[in-house]
Amino acid sequence: MTVPDRLGPTPIDRPRRLRSTPAMRSLVRENTVRPADLVLPMFVREGATENTPVSSMPGVVQHTMDSLVRAAAEATERGVGGVMLFGVPEHKDAVGSGATDPDGILNRALARLRSELGDDTVIMADLCLDEFTDHGHCGVLDTDGRVDNDATLLRYREMALAQAEAGAHLLGPSGMMDGQIAAIRDALDAAGHLETAIYAYTAKYSSAFYGPFREAVDSSLQGDRRTYQQDPANGQEALRELELDVAEGADLAMVKPGLPYLDVLREVAAASPVPVGAYQVSGEYAMIEAAAANGWIDRDRTVLESLLAFRRAGASTVLTYYASEVAGWYRDGLPAHLREFL
Repeated sequence: MTVPDRLGPTPIDRPRRLRSTPAMRSLVRENTVRPADLVLPMFVREGATENTPVSSMPGVVQHTMDSLVRAAAEATERGVGGVMLFGVPEHKDAVGSGATDPDGILNRALARLRSELGDDTVIMADLCLDEFTDHGHCGVLDTDGRVDNDATLLRYREMALAQAEAGAHLLGPSGMMDGQIAAIRDALDAAGHLETAIYAYTAKYSSAFYGPFREAVDSSLQGDRRTYQQDPANGQEALRELELDVAEGADLAMVKPGLPYLDVLREVAAASPVPVGAYQVSGEYAMIEAAAANGWIDRDRTVLESLLAFRRAGASTVLTYYASEVAGWYRDGLPAHLREFL
């Protein structure tokens, strides 16, 4: 049997031409990751004299006040876009009193960071009661043990003022209460905090991917949050939440978790008139670390590829526990096998 020299007309369209060399791929690359796109979530523990490692999140710690300042300063020097702060209090109660106490751990930490860093980075505050309540829910409970939406809004107003007065540039209400953006914006504006921005957790799903985070904040959660966080089966609902948040005064919108909800992120980013971000949550981080520790994946390439996925789906900002580390890689020069992410 004679094999023909050619199989017919050669292809006219050859997309591989644009993949032929590293320089060619760099020339036509559609999306990139910059340190300024990244936000570092951080935990600060009240009364701590040394850092407490989070066992389910290798490399992540509950900071002391001093180590928090050092780590935030390092992230800022590396060019990270901002830090999102979570407090871990020594004492909790039914209404989360520590969240609005000016001497509470979160508000003291915000004030310290603002004093040390000024406007060199964007200091963000988690605006939610779950770290401060003894039942672990994101709001106050009614007499039947259910989260009382409207009573919780009053606490959120108080919490917003405490955080703004402590020096936060941006507040991240993550409780998924109906009307929370309007309530917070009204409270801030009435008190003269017109420049304090709101990063709405617009589509926050009731997810299994939050497990390690609950260790990181010493969660006291009883039951679950399915009555106020979004159902993982729903996508279009996120667009309704987006419309409400923007109408109520949100300056940015977020989808959380990240990788399992890239479809939602794409839809929200396409519809949103304000910048949209994503949160690469604790479970996503833990999976990468566990797989890398077992030698199953190239850790560093996986980290950058996952961050690039958020950017490709439309995120202008990514909250990630890798933020400072990745920014350090860019500052020091990426090794050859990672340069495709430039």
